[in-house]
Amino acid sequence: MKRIYFLMAVGLFVSLALLPRAQAATLISQEKASEVVSVRGVEVKDGEVSGELVNRSGRLLRDVQLLIRYTWLWKNEFRPGKDDPGMAVYYTVDKSIPPGQSVRFSYKPASPLPSRPDGSYVISVSVAGFSEVFQ
Repeated sequence: MKRIYFLMAVGLFVSLALLPRAQAATLISQEKASEVVSVRGVEVKDGEVSGELVNRSGRLLRDVQLLIRYTWLWKNEFRPGKDDPGMAVYYTVDKSIPPGQSVRFSYKPASPLPSRPDGSYVISVSVAGFSEVFQ
């Protein structure tokens, strides 16, 4: 009976050792990330943001996650209001980007941005994360 358990344990160990291993996530600085993927040609119309993602690496990129910031600037920053409509959204672009290529992206908020006389939005887009495919 002990021999059967031993053989089962050895078989389990060998099968686990042969399974493909997933790479762990690696954190890199914003500067290093911009060497891999960058955002260009950002256009904003009625709160909708579009632009282009450029793959500067030699590997396929997937799941590029963008941080889209809707920063509210008050007309009178010394006396701001109480209800700041600013927000931030993480948006994942569900397209693969081959090495050296680019893809277009477009994001539209679920509800329209409020039109208010007491300030305006400054909208920015940056890369928050991505997956690099190693062959």
